[in-house]
Amino acid sequence: MGAAHISDPSEQGGRPSSAWSRRGILAALGAVPAAALTGCSGSSDASSTTSGATASTKAARKAVVTVTPADGTRHADFTAPVEVTVTGGTLSSVAIASDRGGLTGVMNEARTRFTSTQHPYSGTTYTVSAHVTGADVQTATFTTASPSATFVGYFTPEADSTSGVGMPVSINFTEAVTDRAAVQKAITVTAEPAVEVVGHWFSDTRLDFRPETYWAAGTKITLGLRLKDVQASEGVYGTQSKDVTFHIGREQISTVDLAAKTMTVRRDGATTATYPVSGGDPEHTTWSGIMVISERFKQTRMESSTVGLGDEYDIPDVPHAQRLTTSGTFVHGNYWAPTSVFGSSNTSHGCVGLHDAKGANDSTVPGYEFYDSSMIGDVVVVENSGEVTVDPANGLNGWNMSWADWKAGSAI
Repeated sequence: MGAAHISDPSEQGGRPSSAWSRRGILAALGAVPAAALTGCSGSSDASSTTSGATASTKAARKAVVTVTPADGTRHADFTAPVEVTVTGGTLSSVAIASDRGGLTGVMNEARTRFTSTQHPYSGTTYTVSAHVTGADVQTATFTTASPSATFVGYFTPEADSTSGVGMPVSINFTEAVTDRAAVQKAITVTAEPAVEVVGHWFSDTRLDFRPETYWAAGTKITLGLRLKDVQASEGVYGTQSKDVTFHIGREQISTVDLAAKTMTVRRDGATTATYPVSGGDPEHTTWSGIMVISERFKQTRMESSTVGLGDEYDIPDVPHAQRLTTSGTFVHGNYWAPTSVFGSSNTSHGCVGLHDAKGANDSTVPGYEFYDSSMIGDVVVVENSGEVTVDPANGLNGWNMSWADWKAGSAI
């Protein structure tokens, strides 16, 4: 890429270059008095004045400043730092400004080269102001290119929301990520009170973060996304630069024992309720393991065709449904089964059911009570179901991985 080059007016036919202001040309020569400028035309009086010029002015007169990207560039590279160099002089200061904020940098020991410590943003106009010792400030302007393809990360939970202690920070990217390390380095998840938080890649489009054990009740979590201009794959760059805050509420962990056909709810370490339930029958066993509530619906339609079970059922108004897996496992109310089923038989197609009333408005039934006590991010542990442990990627269920295995999925 070309570079902005500021030289003595004699190299421009005695006229300032169109790329630089007249002030900038004077700066390259040095802040000399009017008599000195006259001396450049051959006046004997001016020659006498020039002979008295200071050493710094003489040095500044010879200084040549070069800016990369060049002044006037319209599609400058945004993946490399900005550089300002001077020959025949020294830089006293350099400033790089834009409407997105400035770029800081470092000077070499000789003060002849300045290099920005950050890359410029894409699609942004920058003004570089370079001050050579003994001379006026010189300026150059360039605009960086915009990427041809971009990606964003959609995150869970929602900003400013409050979740249960099992809620991971889950990010789904709109484009496949091949440089996982670069993307993960651009994302931070911090907790107050402080705890180690590690990212785990479930796929090239999903990255989750969690601590070793459940979050402490009352934790404040901050997600920092610095994906702007981070390259995810060849030619695909991020667009986000933001901070998002989440909160963890009280601790609620419910244990479903499908041998006993009960669910015990514990809030902040104390048992608050025990409900009779019905789980998956022998042909449609319920996943075992640690599951996290990821969605909640006062009423929702459930169709067997959506989970690969043909036309076995289609219920338009399932009450108090809370999702546990992406594949379709819910804990929900059930008004169509006899009350005697709950606590005595596992008869469902894989969900955990509690006795409920049609219409979802009866506050005296277990389905209503459990739904009313729950929130997204609450933990539901299923035991003795006769089924294997749920895949950690099936929902927000990474707690089923050991801490060592979880950390092994980090790219950094």
